[in-house]
Amino acid sequence: MGLVMALSGMAHAQVPDYIIELNNAPLKPVVPQQAKMAKKAVASAQVATTAAAPAVAPVVPVPVGSKPRQKVHIALVLPTESPLFGDAARVVRQGFDAAAATDDDATVDYVDEQENNVVARYRAAINNGAQVIVGPLTRSGIAAITPYAKVPTLVLNTFDKPVGNLRLLSLSLAVEGEARQMATLMNDDGRSAPLVIAGADPLSRRLADAFAKEWQARTGRIALQLEAGGDGKVSADSLAQADSVLLALDAKPAALVRKALPDTLPVYASSMINSREPDPALAGIRFVDMPWFLMPEQAEVKRYPRPDTLLTLQTERLYALGVDAYRLAVALAGTAYNPRSGYAGLSINGVTGNLRLGRNHQFERIQPVSIIGVDKLK
Repeated sequence: MGLVMALSGMAHAQVPDYIIELNNAPLKPVVPQQAKMAKKAVASAQVATTAAAPAVAPVVPVPVGSKPRQKVHIALVLPTESPLFGDAARVVRQGFDAAAATDDDATVDYVDEQENNVVARYRAAINNGAQVIVGPLTRSGIAAITPYAKVPTLVLNTFDKPVGNLRLLSLSLAVEGEARQMATLMNDDGRSAPLVIAGADPLSRRLADAFAKEWQARTGRIALQLEAGGDGKVSADSLAQADSVLLALDAKPAALVRKALPDTLPVYASSMINSREPDPALAGIRFVDMPWFLMPEQAEVKRYPRPDTLLTLQTERLYALGVDAYRLAVALAGTAYNPRSGYAGLSINGVTGNLRLGRNHQFERIQPVSIIGVDKLK
């Protein structure tokens, strides 16, 4: 999962909840034909979005005697010069800048996050008048600035441990949130004995473990777990005990395993399975992913331009994260702070999912559900 692996593996990250909320725009099944038109789709989406929402807002004369609209002052704290996190940080910033240019609600100060000076730069941003701070991105940076959070601060990773500061909030893309949503989806679908098939890599294991924990909390039952072998085969004994399967795998190993499963067995997966050119063997699998990919015609999604260059799906998720980070920062600036509950109840329909502030000051991310289809002409 590339850059997301670096962020979620080395620095860990995310959290959603349950209840799948259907959006106004129709879901887009994932089909192989989409892969062939990926570059064309990105280019046309960008042209359409640019026409609807120009990168530079037009100049609007201010009537005599009226006060100009006051913009939100945001500081964006990212490790853009870091050898390890710099590439990821720059993609997040691209998405953030795209949203800022489109909505034109804020002035932005850019702060380079470095481990040896993140506290000093964070405090300087506050002294310079920042109303909201977005970042840091690394968990070490988050831990360092936690005691100094005096303005709403939207960090872009999960917390190492629960935090007591209600001004410190988290938005991230870690797999644990998707695992909890899948557990709820499968439970709501009436599944009672899921078989979780995972790989040996850390990301796959995290997804499987988080699902098992949520499943037991919701149903009181233990989910059977199995590690995928290199040949994709699944034991008949394991299948005999299951009424459904969760593939905690990315696309290639998932396709190998899917071929060994009975066609009648319902199969589910996370966004890890999504690709620009899905294997036909994955047809029929239910999975969750961002509205950014599944619902490009939704108003909140269509409004923002696509990246200038064609990114991998995993890297483009960071771009979408930047878009939602900007939108949440503006929303935070307009939300009154409650000393007892902080910003409880804050929510937006984001491009990464429906976001609402939930447990441990983290934004829970509920994503739409789609089904992998097959191009009938292929």
